[in-house]
Amino acid sequence: MRKEDLKLYLVTDSDLANGKPLAEIIEAAIKGGVSMVQIREKNSTTREFYELVMSVKHILKVYNVPLIVNDRLDIALAVDADGLHIGQSDLPYKEARKILGFDKIIGLSVESIEQAREANDLDVDYIGLSPVFSTQTKSDIAKPLGLDGIKEIASFSKHPCVAIGGINKNNLGSIIEAGADGVALVSAIISQEYPEKAARELKKIIDSIMNEHIE
Repeated sequence: MRKEDLKLYLVTDSDLANGKPLAEIIEAAIKGGVSMVQIREKNSTTREFYELVMSVKHILKVYNVPLIVNDRLDIALAVDADGLHIGQSDLPYKEARKILGFDKIIGLSVESIEQAREANDLDVDYIGLSPVFSTQTKSDIAKPLGLDGIKEIASFSKHPCVAIGGINKNNLGSIIEAGADGVALVSAIISQEYPEKAARELKKIIDSIMNEHIE
């Protein structure tokens, strides 16, 4: 996995798609600049989840965009996904790594400074800082980390950091400025009438700020 793959990370939620086929939204978002896709469908049956991942796998392969499965190690294995994203209450990282091996990507959600420090002892490929702000896409969330939390974690984490939770084009810039290597977005792309345009606008903001830092 390249760190730049995390720059604009799309996380799915069919409930926010306004009836549009998710595969169609994903392809449009990739054309707009999405660099990684995580399939996260908490309300789907196992069969529905599997069929959805299979329906988008070939699209991501064409565009050389990594396919990440949320939580479901069994489905990640069944479809030979590029990786798995796990939370604090999911299968422990070390067990997931034993099964997947080191040639697959594993991301871990952290919800506090303490959990981020603990993650430094793990060989995860990236950590998801969750949530940055309050969000409507998840109900079981911890206290928002805020920009100060992002800054602190970015200052000591040995892993690339991806911010998620309540992020939109109005606050995106401040998150990158705080030290995040990328952002994971749900409704800011999935719910938009024109997901390709939405993704392109978001990527433009990220690129602008990252290029300023390089200069």
